[in-house]
Amino acid sequence: MKSLLNAWSWLFLVLILGFFEIYARMETGQTFLFRIYNIQSISVAASQILLLSLGLTLVVVAGHIDLSIAFSTGLAAVVMALVIRIIGPESGWLVVILAMGAGLLSAVLVGLVNGWLVAQLNVPSFIGTLGTFGIARGVALIVAGGATVSIRSEEARSFGNGEILGIPVPVLLALVLAAACHFLLTYTKFGVHTYALGANRASVERAGVDVKKHLVMLFVISAITAGIGGLVYTGRFSAGAANAGEPILLYAVAAVFIGGASLTGGQGTVIGTVIGAFIIAVIQFGLVFSGLPPYWQFVAVGLVIIVAVLVDQSRDKLTGKLS
Repeated sequence: MKSLLNAWSWLFLVLILGFFEIYARMETGQTFLFRIYNIQSISVAASQILLLSLGLTLVVVAGHIDLSIAFSTGLAAVVMALVIRIIGPESGWLVVILAMGAGLLSAVLVGLVNGWLVAQLNVPSFIGTLGTFGIARGVALIVAGGATVSIRSEEARSFGNGEILGIPVPVLLALVLAAACHFLLTYTKFGVHTYALGANRASVERAGVDVKKHLVMLFVISAITAGIGGLVYTGRFSAGAANAGEPILLYAVAAVFIGGASLTGGQGTVIGTVIGAFIIAVIQFGLVFSGLPPYWQFVAVGLVIIVAVLVDQSRDKLTGKLS
């Protein structure tokens, strides 16, 4: 029973893929899953969610939350666009790389503030990152002058819309980051300490781990992956917007918990988050494919979040009984 609960996200992904495949064949006589366009569209949508949720997964495993990722994304997007506009796109990839560095730096600053609030001042992460959510949002809007910062850069556009071996660049980037985060969380001492921190902070402190430094690093990683999402946004749409990550925040948080992370910390995997992101992307594309209005996506994802929480609670109860 416990193994079934742990694998529910995989089973749910197979179920919804099967549902939309049957629906497509009955309604249109065509396949839903085995079309290159559909696969690419779902993968790109999942990559957008993943770029915000990968670093968040590590934070949640450690027993915390990071709500500021939405505007770490927006701030990085705006800063990248502004640097390209100010210097000018004539320098090609040089200015784009410089702009990306500036955008990531702005996101890292948000992560450092989050880490300082949680680790040094013992502010609950929900409250602390909610505060930086507002601050990053305000700063991004101020820097952008309250408007979208549009750019004309073929190099930036190719970064957000290009393909390598037929695979969209954002998808490749998300997969590389997912592999890196999976390795970090699964095969390193850093990952072991992250799981232990979520399960029992006192034991980690007694083991001599610098918990404060570790927490700061977690929030910086979360900000970096979210910031990379902002860089991709600017490349895809040739513009930087302060609210670039806001519509994806719900989906990013949902992907982490749908993927098996626990509300109390100590559980969760990057692979689970990848599955959660694909579940949401399939729901998004599948509902549009079915002709339903886009706002039904929020209803569907909300229901899946509730199911994920119920599964998490059932798993905890079962674990308690077995122990």
